[in-house]
Amino acid sequence: MVAIALLATLYTTLFLINMRKITKDAIRAFRNGNKFKRSNTEVRTFPHSSYRQLRLFGNVIAESDNGILSITDAGYNTVTTKERLNGFPTVNIVQKDFQWFLNGEAWNGEYIEVDW
Repeated sequence: MVAIALLATLYTTLFLINMRKITKDAIRAFRNGNKFKRSNTEVRTFPHSSYRQLRLFGNVIAESDNGILSITDAGYNTVTTKERLNGFPTVNIVQKDFQWFLNGEAWNGEYIEVDW
């Protein structure tokens, strides 16, 4: 178990080092409740509300309200969607044989709540 935890920590560290700047900046803005817009990625916030959205090409791929984070591939299981969602510290999406796995479990891309 210690080895698995160590590998997970190492993976997260290496991923954060290699994560694209746009993803780092968007996730930081999302977590802090700040608006953000660069290229194809946007964080929307709403006045007098804890609700926020992470959008990619105009499609909502993550949203949070009252501390609950929900993610989706919005019907686009692309490398870019996966990279943006993997920006969340508690999200680990990998692909094997055209199947996405979210934190080790097969995932069809539909909305799902994740810890954060």
